[in-house]
Amino acid sequence: MKGYNTNLASEYYVLSMLYRQGFDSYITLGNKKGIDIILNLNNEKQLTIDVKGLQGTTLFPLDNVDDQADKPNHFVVFLSFLNKMSDPLLLPEIYVLPHNVLKELMYHNPKGNRKGINLSMLRSNAVAYRNNWEILKIV
Repeated sequence: MKGYNTNLASEYYVLSMLYRQGFDSYITLGNKKGIDIILNLNNEKQLTIDVKGLQGTTLFPLDNVDDQADKPNHFVVFLSFLNKMSDPLLLPEIYVLPHNVLKELMYHNPKGNRKGINLSMLRSNAVAYRNNWEILKIV
């Protein structure tokens, strides 16, 4: 499956999870954008979400993410399908992270032209964010 399909399927999966929990959510359309989903909270506040889908167990590329910016109402949701994207019975491994914690987990390659977060880094240092949809309600 192509990377674009993985990301699109991931975006719709996250949107589905948000609807199941009663969020007023909207998906944005387009490629190479930093905001995939917009949440309206009590018609007073908006949150934005960038969805990162991965079929394997390596690096989530974050080349389009500014990890130095302060974005208190922005989140990144990471989904890993562990090389089994086509299996409809597989539940992805999900991490819901506030944007402001990304820089603590970010990997920059030695050449400086790629950055991202390894799934192993999420597993060891972001356990509190695994399947933590509640974090979106307390902003």
